[in-house]
Amino acid sequence: MTMINYFRFLLFCSFGVLLSACNDNSNNSSIDTFDRELMLTHWADNIIIPRYETYVSSLEDLESKTEEFITNASVDNFDVLRSSWLSSYTAWQAVSMFEIGKAEENGLRNYTNIYPTDTNKINQNIAEHDYNLTLPSNFDAQGFPALDYLLYGLSEDKSEAAYLLTQSDRNLYLSLLVTRLKLLAEAVVDDWKSGYREEFIANKGSSATASVDKIVNDFLYYYERFLRAGKVGIPAGVFSGSSLSHTVEAPFCGVYSKDFLLASLTAVQDFFNGKSHLSNGTGESLNAYLDYLNTKIEGADLAVLINSQFDSARNKINSLNQNLKKQVETDNVKMLEAYDELQKVVILFKVDMMQALNIKVDFIDADGD
Repeated sequence: MTMINYFRFLLFCSFGVLLSACNDNSNNSSIDTFDRELMLTHWADNIIIPRYETYVSSLEDLESKTEEFITNASVDNFDVLRSSWLSSYTAWQAVSMFEIGKAEENGLRNYTNIYPTDTNKINQNIAEHDYNLTLPSNFDAQGFPALDYLLYGLSEDKSEAAYLLTQSDRNLYLSLLVTRLKLLAEAVVDDWKSGYREEFIANKGSSATASVDKIVNDFLYYYERFLRAGKVGIPAGVFSGSSLSHTVEAPFCGVYSKDFLLASLTAVQDFFNGKSHLSNGTGESLNAYLDYLNTKIEGADLAVLINSQFDSARNKINSLNQNLKKQVETDNVKMLEAYDELQKVVILFKVDMMQALNIKVDFIDADGD
C-alpha cells in the first residue's frame, strides 16, 4: 500500500472525510441525475434473480444426486454426488454477496456457508438424532462446509468414504442438509418474484435505507469480511498473528478452495461492472455510475483503477496452490501477498467509491484493520 493510499484510508477511518491534498477525487456533476431505477432494474432482472435461479437449479440437481446415492450407494454415484456438490458450492459464490430481502431475513449465509465446520457437532447431531437445523447453534454443523466433511472428510479412501456415508444415519443427515439448502434458496427466489423485485426497484432514492445504498454496503461488507478476510486473511493469520490453515474454505476436499476464491472474486467484479448473468452483456452498474460522476483518483478513472486492482489480486491468487490449506502450511507469504492485493480493493471501494457515490458505510469491520 502506498503512503498516499494509507493516509487516505486513515483519514477515512478516523474522521470520515478526506483531505483534498491527498486525493484529487473529482465529481463534475453538481446534481446526481444518474438513473438509479434503471440500474436497480438491471441488477434485479439480469444479475441477482438469474444468479439465484442458477443456484436453485444446482441445488435441485444436488438433491436428485443425493437421493440417487442414498438409493444406490455405489462409488460411481458417489463421484456424481461430489461433482454436483462442487457445482452448487460454486454457484453459491455468485449469490452470497446479495444478503438482502428474504436472504437477510432468513440469515441465508449463516445457514449456508459458515466455516470451519464443527465436525464434533455434526457427529453428535447424527448420533443423537438431533436434526433441528434452524437453531443458530447449528450454523457450523450444516450447509456446504458440513457437506464437505461428509463427502470428503470421513476417509481419504473414496470407496470407504462412500461406504461410511451410508452408515449410522449419516445419509439421513446428508439428505436433510441438502434439502434445507434448497428450501432456503427457493424462499429467496420466491420472494424476489412475488413482490420484492418491485419493492427493491421502487426504493431508488438516496438514503441509508434505499436499495442502492443498502446493496452497495452489503456488497462491500461481503467483499471485505467474507472474501478478503474469510477466504484469505483469517487462514493466513492476518488478524491472529499466526496462520490458521484449518480455517480455509472446504478444507476436506482440499483442491477446490482456490477455485471458490476465484469464483467469488469474479462474481464481485462482474457485479461491479454490471455483467449480465448467462450473457456477455452489461448494463447500468457501479462502474458506469463512477464514470457518470467523472470520478478520478490522482488523475486516473476510479473505475479503471478498481478493475485493474481486481486483476492484480486475481494474478496473485492464480499463483497459489489449488489447495489453500497446503499453501498456508508450505508458503504462507504468498497468501499474505494475495491478501494485500485484495485489501487494496477495499480502500478503493470503502474510501473512494463510497465518497463519490455519497453512500455512508453502515457497518464497522470486525477485524479491526
